[in-house]
Amino acid sequence: MPAVAALILASLVLPTCADAPAQSLAPFHHPKSLGGHPYLSAFLDEYDQFFANEMALTQTPGAAVVIVKDGQIVFARGYGVKVAGTQDSVDANTLFRIGSLSKGFAGVLTGILTADGLLDWDEKVQKHFPQFTLGDRQQAARVRLWHLLSHTTGLPYHAYTNLVERGYSIRKIVTDYFPKAPVKGKEGDFFAYQNAAFSIIEEVMRGATGKPYQELLFEKILRPAGMNAASCDYSTMQFAANRALPHFKTAAGWRIGDITTRYYNAVAAGGVNASAADMGAWLQVLLGHRPDIVAEATLDRVFRPVIKTDKERRIFPNWLQRDAASYALGWRVLQDGTDTIIYHGGYVNGFKGEIALNRRDDIGVCILFNAHSELSRECIPAFFERWKDCR
Repeated sequence: MPAVAALILASLVLPTCADAPAQSLAPFHHPKSLGGHPYLSAFLDEYDQFFANEMALTQTPGAAVVIVKDGQIVFARGYGVKVAGTQDSVDANTLFRIGSLSKGFAGVLTGILTADGLLDWDEKVQKHFPQFTLGDRQQAARVRLWHLLSHTTGLPYHAYTNLVERGYSIRKIVTDYFPKAPVKGKEGDFFAYQNAAFSIIEEVMRGATGKPYQELLFEKILRPAGMNAASCDYSTMQFAANRALPHFKTAAGWRIGDITTRYYNAVAAGGVNASAADMGAWLQVLLGHRPDIVAEATLDRVFRPVIKTDKERRIFPNWLQRDAASYALGWRVLQDGTDTIIYHGGYVNGFKGEIALNRRDDIGVCILFNAHSELSRECIPAFFERWKDCR
């Protein structure tokens, strides 16, 4: 094991057996072989070395990485510190805000409720949330659940995101502002990334079940997956004993920021808090190893591309072509040659997050940062390029 691996914190963890609960964790180690893959240990060591070196080069304050292969958490490590200028190291249980990685939970949760017969992908939004409308009333009446989750309602880019960031509730935004919302394209055919419109799925779920989104998220995903530190409110993040603080780049270096209430009013779009250990459990769900939580057929539907996003800014411009990206239901789908990568990035309140998985190879990675580091643009391509060389 390279010298940098010796710095792994004792609290970083690996399941003791394949059928252990998601949070049943033993001291971290690299397995010699897993799932018949003899080179996994070398791959993990190489990625660990890359990440540690880039943390130093980019002077990133803190980050946490978790990797899942064949249903097991095979790597979980913290790098750097929770707060710049301290010795308080990040570990696998340090809490971060995950920003738009939250959207993936909304897509899967909608799928679970659909499988339970409480929702249907093709249902009109107005069935469960009749207050929803747009400047074009006829188009509003046609908008369905999958339009919300694929950013294809026809609204312009980031419509009313400014009001989300000012703390308005989604219900108030829809009631007071959406009736005047301009339509820029036909539903299902026009892609423009959203936060307010995406979060309308919360009101749809409330209308269909009588339960708030946060309760459904805990009941259907967070608790059964063993995501014990995960939450979706300001107070839990603000007062957690083991949580990172956000950092902002200045000419003089990183400035430490405060946890804010921003986006806790739109949890589906960007309000989830989680640790690397939590996100490892989430990757196990996404890779199909928790059929008790979500069926494979539901994951197939959630990850099925809905619309090309080639008119949007390029995702990983030094890695993929512009036409290699699509959007599914709360997830981006990236085509890297014959590899299909399910991906999302997120940014909120100075925190940056990246998550990606290759279902065919049964491997996934999540990286959480407490700053918008340059490394966030390189960590996912570097992971999969190294994986291709390894497999």
